[in-house]
Amino acid sequence: MSAATYVARHAMGKAVRGKALVAKDGFSARYDLDRIQGIFSRPQHKLAGQSYVGRILVLETAKGGVASAWMLYEMAARGIVPAALVFNSVNPILAQGAALAGLSMLAGFDCDITAQLRSGDELEIDPVTRELRLL
Repeated sequence: MSAATYVARHAMGKAVRGKALVAKDGFSARYDLDRIQGIFSRPQHKLAGQSYVGRILVLETAKGGVASAWMLYEMAARGIVPAALVFNSVNPILAQGAALAGLSMLAGFDCDITAQLRSGDELEIDPVTRELRLL
């Protein structure tokens, strides 16, 4: 896959570079993760058993409410956190949780971002320009 740039409608945080972890699946910090071991733990999740720590998560949508938002903050406080979150769609509560946790996040693209990227791709996200670059 050649280098490409995707522009998000929503963005926050600082610029981040890292390896992608991609799945056409949702994201709930409460139900999908083992927040102590740093892995996706729900057996039905497409990323079950994989570590999210330090990875740029690229997922379909954010799920969950206030508990998920607070869990992002708790994960960041312990340093067992993704490098950034990238979604096709996000809900306001998870966006607030990401902001509270200091996580960079992009959401809302003109394409299905989970279909454009693969796990292991080297990515750079720049919330100031709202760009995700495949390196």
